[in-house]
Amino acid sequence: MIARREFVGAAALGLLAAHSPLIAAGGDVEEIYGLIGQLTAVPGKREELISVLLEASAAMRGNLLYLVAEDLADPDLIWITEVWRTRTDHQNSLKPEAVQSAIARARPLIAGFGLRAETRPVNHAN
Repeated sequence: MIARREFVGAAALGLLAAHSPLIAAGGDVEEIYGLIGQLTAVPGKREELISVLLEASAAMRGNLLYLVAEDLADPDLIWITEVWRTRTDHQNSLKPEAVQSAIARARPLIAGFGLRAETRPVNHAN
């Protein structure tokens, strides 16, 4: 379970990063990139799947926020909110060996995929 302080710190970092586009290797400006999605765990395996997801997230470079949340209405449903420095960072996130290993361990725990939305995180001043 993620501590409140860690969540607030990561969320603040993500919001700050939203104001500073990064330069990609090719010289193009890349915007901050986000994803929100659903995973359905095999019945009774949600906690185990969450553990594997969180372990894998530590090896993902360029990730500013990887928030895994339990759905309150469905005991097998997981929501994942991701914020990346760039789309390229997200595309490269699945390459590390630690992530590939976690994916292999997670596959048998996943019953299905649900909604998925690509986003551009922004911070609006009130």
